[in-house]
Amino acid sequence: MYRIGFIGGGINSAIGRSHVIASQMDGKFKLEAGAFTRSPEINRKTGAEFQIDESRVYEDYRQMLQKEKERLDVIAVLTPTDTHEGMVEECLRAGFPVICEKSLCTSCASASRIKGCLEETRGFLCVTYNYTGYPMVRVLREKILSGEFGKITNIIAEMPQEGFTRYTLEHKEPKPQSWRMTDYEIPTISLDLGTHLHNMIAFLTGEHPKEIVARESSFGFFPQVIDDVLCMVNYTNDIAAQMWFSKAALGNRNGLRIRVFGTQASGEWFQAEPEILKIHDKNGQSFFLDRSNDKAEGEKARYNRFKVGHPSGFIEAYANYYWDISDALTEYLSKGEEASHYLMNIDTSIEGLQLFEAAHRSAGCHQWIKL
Repeated sequence: MYRIGFIGGGINSAIGRSHVIASQMDGKFKLEAGAFTRSPEINRKTGAEFQIDESRVYEDYRQMLQKEKERLDVIAVLTPTDTHEGMVEECLRAGFPVICEKSLCTSCASASRIKGCLEETRGFLCVTYNYTGYPMVRVLREKILSGEFGKITNIIAEMPQEGFTRYTLEHKEPKPQSWRMTDYEIPTISLDLGTHLHNMIAFLTGEHPKEIVARESSFGFFPQVIDDVLCMVNYTNDIAAQMWFSKAALGNRNGLRIRVFGTQASGEWFQAEPEILKIHDKNGQSFFLDRSNDKAEGEKARYNRFKVGHPSGFIEAYANYYWDISDALTEYLSKGEEASHYLMNIDTSIEGLQLFEAAHRSAGCHQWIKL
């Protein structure tokens, strides 16, 4: 079991509790320390709620890095994206393996500096993209990579949400977190949602983007930021991909869906129905797979914390990802390197940032942009 400390992830954050539960669900990690938020009061309350010894709840993350050097095995950076670069580098230079909440950072230049620090320190870094932790996504990946779908021709990936255009229950405009109200060299929506879609395509196929054309719009309550992006992307191995991600799509809480088309079969997975993988073959047959009828991947004990028919969901997918992190960390600590089949390395994060930096340029000039 690895001893983990959090930077960020307080009880006032969107994702802190998810990481607490997921990291500890299978006994792979134990949360022992944290600098959870800048608010001293909420920081103390977070420590108490997460059952952390009050002496190991820090107001300054740098103090935690200094005092916990021999007591923690890994640090998770769960703060807003624009703070990641400095924190990740400080953790690496202090000798800690690092788990970083997506997106890695806000620009390609920033990511290149992090990669330089990672290479200099010979450290360990992974970025969490938990949607790839769903068992049936992994079943889809196995079928694609085994050639069961034939040559992959098209992928349609979408992640529509309504948070920037739907009134609250009090019939008022929503109040998003402040960090979501600023765009950078890459719009925040692309960092927040778009990188998920690129990571999903890379995870499923192992292919890389070559060129992109995109349209960016603002349809919701906040005209200062982009809230809707539509892209066409050409990937290696002659795969054409379409991506749509939005925070202005009424009727969608989180409509993550991916459809993969090949010359022999196609497959579809929808996060709102996470236990089902729909397959359509060349003979005109259609069938559903779940964890009970896929022996290659879905029936693995690690994915079946409870029996089929009782759906696994978002937190369990995070826990599957943390299991992967634990395996990778064990390999890194014993060999000085790791080669997980499930975790995407820093180059994939950089590739995603390059993709959506190019998308932003494309939206400005209305042309295809090569990567």
